[in-house]
Amino acid sequence: MSIKLHREDMNKKITNHEDLEVWKRSLEYVTQLYHTIDFPKHERYSLESQMKRAAISIPSNIAEGAARGTKKEFIRFLNINLGSCAELRSQIFIAHNLMYFSTEELNTIQDELNIIKRMILGLKRSLKN
Repeated sequence: MSIKLHREDMNKKITNHEDLEVWKRSLEYVTQLYHTIDFPKHERYSLESQMKRAAISIPSNIAEGAARGTKKEFIRFLNINLGSCAELRSQIFIAHNLMYFSTEELNTIQDELNIIKRMILGLKRSLKN
């Protein structure tokens, strides 16, 4: 299966999930989130862990969906990813409400998550066409 995406990559055939800009960006997002999260010790195995798992699932589901070999399966995993984005978005707001993130951190984290979500939606549209 080969797919096309994003304007800058429109002439480039994608044959592996590692070629996808959304996979690269979501992988970097996980790294940034890990460095941003510094919750109290009692949150380490609850909200902090939950947020990390939700973030990790984004590049992981892109990889798994691409590896399934069919557009239908890939789209299914992208839909799962949209759920992970919504889950993580809620958790980020909870962390902000608990004052674990400043408003500036909240905006930065949410802005990047919104970009990734739009990229997932674009990839999904590209696969459907």
